[in-house]
Amino acid sequence: MTTPRPQLVREHWADLSGEWRFDYEPDSWSRTIVVPFPPESAASGIGDTGFHDVLWYERDVPWDTIVAAGYDPELRPRLVVRFGAVDYRCTVWLNGAKLGDHEGGHTPFGFDVQDHLKPDQDQILTVRAEDRAADVGQPRGKQDWRRDAHVIWYDRTSGIWQPVWLEATAAVAVESLHWTADLPTATVRAEIGLNQPPPPGTSCEIELWHDSLLGAVRVPVAGQRTVATITLPGQQNGQAYEELLWSPERPTLIDATVRVGGDEVASYLGLRSTAVADGQFLLNDRPCYLRSVLSQGFWPSSHLAAPGEQALEDEVRLILSLGFNAARIHQKVEDPRFLYWADRLGLLVWGEAPAAYEFSPTAVARTTREWLEVLERDRSHPSIITWVPHNESWGIQHVAHDPRQAAFVRGLYELTHAVDGTRPVIANDGWEHVGSDILSVHDYDDDPATLRDRYGPGARDRLAEGIGPAGRRMRVRDPILPSAPLMLTEFGGIKFAPDGAASWGYTAAESPEQFAERLAALYAALRASPELAGTCYTQLTDTMQEANGLLTADRKPKLDPALIRSIVSGTTA
Repeated sequence: MTTPRPQLVREHWADLSGEWRFDYEPDSWSRTIVVPFPPESAASGIGDTGFHDVLWYERDVPWDTIVAAGYDPELRPRLVVRFGAVDYRCTVWLNGAKLGDHEGGHTPFGFDVQDHLKPDQDQILTVRAEDRAADVGQPRGKQDWRRDAHVIWYDRTSGIWQPVWLEATAAVAVESLHWTADLPTATVRAEIGLNQPPPPGTSCEIELWHDSLLGAVRVPVAGQRTVATITLPGQQNGQAYEELLWSPERPTLIDATVRVGGDEVASYLGLRSTAVADGQFLLNDRPCYLRSVLSQGFWPSSHLAAPGEQALEDEVRLILSLGFNAARIHQKVEDPRFLYWADRLGLLVWGEAPAAYEFSPTAVARTTREWLEVLERDRSHPSIITWVPHNESWGIQHVAHDPRQAAFVRGLYELTHAVDGTRPVIANDGWEHVGSDILSVHDYDDDPATLRDRYGPGARDRLAEGIGPAGRRMRVRDPILPSAPLMLTEFGGIKFAPDGAASWGYTAAESPEQFAERLAALYAALRASPELAGTCYTQLTDTMQEANGLLTADRKPKLDPALIRSIVSGTTA
């Protein structure tokens, strides 16, 4: 099993997935749920999509599981229960003692439990989750606030929906780990955060490996945060520089070991750079045309939770097999194990925030706090090449007229750059940009001739200063920088429903032949553009009432995969 935190791995941990006691009222426990599937999903064993604001979970944790997690009062006296994600707000207890609270439905958290253990006994772990459908001020993404899913919104994913596990550590332990590669200086910067200040004289040792030792460093540790720089001598000379770079064509990963005191963790990183210049997106200082697909990350049986670990690897492989080199994970912070496979297999990923649906001080605070946690979790993944904190003015509906909303968009754009200065940021994807590094456009026009003309010579300058295809201003306040590339980050959306079921799409095809013909015509028109630096097709799979996927909801291609690949990549099938 792939560890739930692939970039911070310890030898000892124990999975707490499986059957838990469950109910909507405390202490009644009339049902059993399969964690980590949300109760709205069939995979959970509950399958109740109604309004339930509060969810209760409980399970026994045998002492053998505590031991399997590596707990040892002498060697590893600290024991942490970790949650990948609980939507939206939760409180956790062990043996009746409150461990803590967390708010934010897409981000991880954990609590120390060692002070509340009952030696050689079963422990009782209890979780209260709160997810109020009527609260549109909480970041919810594509989760519907109505009783039944409508238009482009889907059934909710409440409560525990990513892994829960136990992990034993030394008393002083690595709690966070970030990698930043600087290609011109052939250095790697490591930022290590500890759970508590270490004793005087503690040091941090870092080793980087790829077939053989690439570099090592040992630095003293003072306080809870340490920064170390490792030089890679082999990267300073000639064409050898290319051999370790990460790219979709050659997704080379470097293994890392970090030791602090009695704690040791394994990690990995990729050497690559991203930038924009002269209207191009640059990967490792070279133009990279993005062939992206919009992925909702939603499964019929398990909703936002993957139906199993293998499904995440399969999804990455499937996207690549269809000719795409990138995926825009839409309105969802995807499971770290998906990002692990994107890192390992060479899929470029756009990191996006789930939107709230109102503008208020509460929504601003919640969105900002959760977005900072997203950056904290994911900024070391080489596959992530762009950050997208807002989409289509969701939750900022009047950004073109309200200076407060424009200030929020600009502020989150600048805050993202302050935390991670290594990636482009799209302040508000699709239209009404406030300072974006990429001029992204959403355009569902189904006429290839119109698209060919719209994205012909001069398209970038016309769009940057005008009204976009959706009838919205393309920018608010600040001018689009001359370096910003033009990308069509949503297009297509062709509905093809072979079973004839009632469904939704932007346009419709009536047969496989017509679907293929229209798809090919759209791609041919966009490939002819001298201005576009990338595209993103809507979408990978059918999702609930939407039938505009290249695949059905259960991941069956609607056309021969080789044909899809040839259309997307512009090659012969």
